[in-house]
Amino acid sequence: QVQLVESGGGLVQPGGSLRLSCAASGSIFSFNVMGWYRQAPGKQRELVAVITNGGNTNYADSVKGRFTISRDNAKNTVYLQMNSLKLEDTAVYLCYAYIYPDRYWGQGTQVTVSS
Repeated sequence: QVQLVESGGGLVQPGGSLRLSCAASGSIFSFNVMGWYRQAPGKQRELVAVITNGGNTNYADSVKGRFTISRDNAKNTVYLQMNSLKLEDTAVYLCYAYIYPDRYWGQGTQVTVSS
């Protein structure tokens, strides 16, 4: 059973930065895709960024140029560096892993952008 544990969320002012971490049980090298989704109150869950085991990345248009996803296979960890945070980035951020044919989710970490 894969377990994903997020950390790094918190309260930050607009324009600030946070780095989220997702530590996975087992080797992430075998994961086809890992990434981050987010869900704001009253809104649907949406993709933020994903990275394949080959290192290819994909981002939501709303975060391009501000967020960077990366992975450290030695530490079995995926990161999301979030810069220039905006009020609308406030959400619960969930780590995601896809290992054919199964999908796994972390419990989520709250990110609040507020002045």
